[in-house]
Amino acid sequence: MTPLDIGIVAIVALLVLILLGMQIGIAMLAVSLAAVASIRNETVALRMIGSVANDSLNSYLFAVVPLFVLMGLLVTQSGVGKDTFAVFERLMRRVRAGLGVATVFANAVFAAITGVSIASATVFSRVAVPEMRRHGYTGKFATGVVAGSSVLGMLIPPSLLMIVYAVLAEESVGRMFLAGVGPGLLLALVFSATIFLLAWRQPGFVFEPDARAAASAHISGLDIMRKSTPIIALVLVVLGGLYGGIFNPTEAGAAGAAGALIIALMRRSLTLPRFWHLMVEAGRITVSVLFLIMAATFFSRMLAMSGLPRQLADLLLSGPIGPYGFLLLYLALIIVLGFIIDSISIMLIVLPIALPVAEAAGFDLIWFGVMTVIAVEIGLLTPPFGLSVYTIKTALQDETIPVGTIFRGALPFVGAMFVALAILVMFPGIATWLARL
Repeated sequence: MTPLDIGIVAIVALLVLILLGMQIGIAMLAVSLAAVASIRNETVALRMIGSVANDSLNSYLFAVVPLFVLMGLLVTQSGVGKDTFAVFERLMRRVRAGLGVATVFANAVFAAITGVSIASATVFSRVAVPEMRRHGYTGKFATGVVAGSSVLGMLIPPSLLMIVYAVLAEESVGRMFLAGVGPGLLLALVFSATIFLLAWRQPGFVFEPDARAAASAHISGLDIMRKSTPIIALVLVVLGGLYGGIFNPTEAGAAGAAGALIIALMRRSLTLPRFWHLMVEAGRITVSVLFLIMAATFFSRMLAMSGLPRQLADLLLSGPIGPYGFLLLYLALIIVLGFIIDSISIMLIVLPIALPVAEAAGFDLIWFGVMTVIAVEIGLLTPPFGLSVYTIKTALQDETIPVGTIFRGALPFVGAMFVALAILVMFPGIATWLARL
C-alpha cells in the first residue's frame, strides 16, 4: 500500500473505532501509531509519539485551559448567571417576547466569562425556563431559547473551542478570541430577530393560549447595579485586560479565575469541600482536552506523512467545485458529524485534513475557524446527539417537557445559525477586522 492509501485507511479505521464506542483520543493514537509504523517502521512511530507529546503540550500557552475552565466553574457556582438574567429580565420587561431576548443577551454576557456551552445550558435551564413558563411562554419556546443561546458560550470569548482551534491551526489564541466578538454579537442579534419574528408570525409557538403573564419581581436601580457589578467587573478584568494588551491569554485566565474565586467567596457560595470538587473537575476537563490535543497532533502529523491533505487540496481546488464548493462540503460534513459526535472530537478529526486545504484555497484561517465553531455548535441542537438539549432536559427534571419538544423549540435557532453562517460568508470582515488590528 502507498502512504496515500494508508492515510485513507487510517481515517476510515478511526471513524469505525469511534462508532464502535472507543474513546476518541485513544482511537486517534492507536490509528496514528499503526499508520506511521506502516508508512515507515515501528521505531519511527514510537519515537514520533514521544516527540509529539513533548512538542504539542510543552507550552506556557496551555495553562490557559485549566484557568478558564476553573473560572467558568467558579462563576457557575457563585450564582452570577441568575443575577445576569434578572438584570436583563428587568431591562426587557416591556418588549414583546422580551424574556426570550433577555435570555439570549444574558447568555451572551454569561458566555463571556465561562466559555462552555454546557455550563450556560445548565444554568439558564434552571433560571430562565421556569421564569418564562411563569410568564406564559410555552415550554417548547422557553427551552428552545435556552438551547439556542447556549451555543454563544463557545463563540464569544473566552471559548474552549477557540483555544482548541488556535492550537490545531497554529493561530494566536488572543486573535481567535478577538475574532469571536463580532460573530458572537451577530449571532445574538440574529437570535433576537428570530424571537421577534416568531412572536409576530407564530405567537402560538411562543405564548401559551390565553395565558396571563405573571407580575415581574420589582428590581430597583440599586439592585440592578448590585447584581450586574460582579459580572461587569469580571468581563472588564478578563476581556479588557486581554484586548487592552495588559494580559496575554494565560494571564487573563489567571486573573479571571482569581476574580471568580473572590466573587464566590464574597457571596459565601463556596465551601472548602465544594472548592476541592471544582478543582478536581477542572483538572479532569483539562487533562481530557490536552490528551485530545496531543492525539490530534499525532494524527495530523501522520496525515502529513501520508500526503493525503496535499492530494485532497489538489483534487478539490483544481476540480469544478472550487474553494467555496469545498467550504460548503466542509461545513455540511461538520454539521452531519454533529449529529453523532461531540464538538471537540469533530474538530480533532476534521481539521488536520481540512486546514491544509483551506490554506491552499487562500481562506483566512481565523475566519475559517469562526465558521468551523458555528457549524460545530449546530450539532449541539440537532438530534440524535444534541448535547445542549439533553443537558437542558436533565437539568430541568420536568416530565411535562419531553426531549422532542426541546428539539422542536431549538429548530428555529438552528435556522438562525445557518443565516449567521451565510452572513459571515458574504461579510468575512465581521470575524477578522478586530483580530487583524
